[in-house]
Amino acid sequence: MLCYENSELLIHNSELTLTQIAIFASGSGTNAQRIMEHFQHHPAIRVALVLSNKPDAPVLGRAANFGVPTHVFDRRSFYDTDEVRQTLAAHGIDYVVLAGFLWLVPVPLIRAYPNRMVNIHPALLPKYGGKGMYGMKVHEAVAASGDAQTGITIHLVNEEYDKGRILFQAACPVSPTDTPQDIAQKVHALEHEHFPQVIEDWAGGLPQPAPIPSPSPEG
Repeated sequence: MLCYENSELLIHNSELTLTQIAIFASGSGTNAQRIMEHFQHHPAIRVALVLSNKPDAPVLGRAANFGVPTHVFDRRSFYDTDEVRQTLAAHGIDYVVLAGFLWLVPVPLIRAYPNRMVNIHPALLPKYGGKGMYGMKVHEAVAASGDAQTGITIHLVNEEYDKGRILFQAACPVSPTDTPQDIAQKVHALEHEHFPQVIEDWAGGLPQPAPIPSPSPEG
């Protein structure tokens, strides 16, 4: 277990070897905030960048409150250019966290971070996963199903929606009277409780990655 005593001294002495995390988020960013809080004074891991596909996403303001740099991109730059990968490389990002990010990550970016990109899904995969299953749509489906439980899944990202290797799951009960909003509240509590620690265990337990190579010119 990491000791947090004298963490400022540890950070000063090991600044060049800090593990750098980037967070992608599309909306409010409550999970991103919990992650930034968790790592704010961490001796070995820090949130170095927050990225969003929405220029008015509240997560950008949350990042500013923590002094974390931000980057906003549009669909063209995300899918048709190397802008986002270059931005991650410029900030020395080692690991990528998707925290409420709603777009499918392009294959070249996934391949730039093999086994170093993680996502959280608001259900117990493989149930209620796949394209179009996010946010309240998931909770509405759970409420309509009559399932007795739901939960969260934290998994690695691959080239298919919600199909990467599962790192962690946690469940909560669902009662017959629960509305989708009730379910969402229970699931958010699980996300806030577990996601930061799973990220710490995942990123802290892996060897330091090799530098990300630039793509070879075509032709």
